[in-house]
Amino acid sequence: MEGYDKKDVLEYVKDNGVRFVRLAFCDIFGQLKNVSISAATLEKAFEEGVRFDASAIRGFLNIEDSDLLLFPDPETLMPLPWRPVDHGSVIRLYCSIHHPDLTPFEGDARYLLRKEDARLRKRGLPMLAGTECEFYLFRSNDSGEPTLEPMDKAGYLDVAPMDKGENIRREISLMLEEMGIFIDTSHHEKGPGQNEIAFRPEPLLSAADQLITFKSATKMLAARSGLYASFLPKPLFDQSGSGLHISLSCRRPGSSFDELREHMAAGILSHIQEITLFLNPVANSYDRFGLFEAPCSISWGTGNRGLLLRMPEVKAESAKRIEVRSADPSCNPYLALLLLSAAAEEGIERKLRLSGIKEGERLPENLHEAIGKAQDSDFIRMLLPEHLVSCFISAKRADWESASSSGYPKVTARDMEFLVT
Repeated sequence: MEGYDKKDVLEYVKDNGVRFVRLAFCDIFGQLKNVSISAATLEKAFEEGVRFDASAIRGFLNIEDSDLLLFPDPETLMPLPWRPVDHGSVIRLYCSIHHPDLTPFEGDARYLLRKEDARLRKRGLPMLAGTECEFYLFRSNDSGEPTLEPMDKAGYLDVAPMDKGENIRREISLMLEEMGIFIDTSHHEKGPGQNEIAFRPEPLLSAADQLITFKSATKMLAARSGLYASFLPKPLFDQSGSGLHISLSCRRPGSSFDELREHMAAGILSHIQEITLFLNPVANSYDRFGLFEAPCSISWGTGNRGLLLRMPEVKAESAKRIEVRSADPSCNPYLALLLLSAAAEEGIERKLRLSGIKEGERLPENLHEAIGKAQDSDFIRMLLPEHLVSCFISAKRADWESASSSGYPKVTARDMEFLVT
């Protein structure tokens, strides 16, 4: 909860009968992890941190440097309404990750985005991000494992009884409201069993936190209904893929947003090829490009939803934004927002124009090509620690080799479970 400090959290725990605390964090790929502690040990966790074995987390550390510490962020206090309260309620706190000497861990993407957000604010460029996340709801089999059978056969904006996801979307919205997160819109998307939920613009760190929370809550509610929520970019090859549309806006005194918007757009498009690996990090991501309005090349404009970057025409100055449409839900939102906001800032500071961007240049065609673009990027290495970049690229290279040798691009239900955050 914004403005909360350690004392506020401890009082909340006492006043609300909290018995357990989930200390949550993400690995470098955006996979949510957590350590559960009793409420009685929370004060010690604030002061000394909670140790965990980082060598067991993919992409974190080598075995000889395995210890890391989690320190709860009091402003992220959130109840978990899906947890049973028979033995006391449960709360969750996102954490910062530190080495035993208390220096920040180089692979903590949330810390990196927090630092970037603070830097932009200090420079007078506070940015807001809004997300629209698409996902599929598949039926589970008798063993509770996911299948590739969509829960309905509805299409874009259909209603009940064709749209069978209406109740789940409502439950998601109500549960998120209990957690202090308010959605903007929700509806059935184009694919059978496909849905979309859009969130109000928030500061960068809050937007990323909310997306991680939303995905976790959605999976939990789907499982309760005998369904599986898949955030795989392209689970069904003959149907629409799932994108993560990211809107960015910025206000600077003395500058019109139309001018800022063009600079931001030009900055992002000038780096889009090299940051695609972090926006589309799994082999399956590239099966979505070029189909069902998913962009495959550099393009921009105001209306066409097949464009890579849209600048919607709206009358209200406060509603003006740019919308990046190439990212997908398998990305780490902390890294995605960091790279996009930094590219937008570069466009503003250098006063870049869209006339200087070459339209029609294609995005990487597969994960292998995206790895090459990222590996050669000075822009990425200027923003992200070398440890994180090298670990991320090494892991993605292994993913590509595995996908190539296993009969890719065929997708199985197991792939959905393994690949999707």
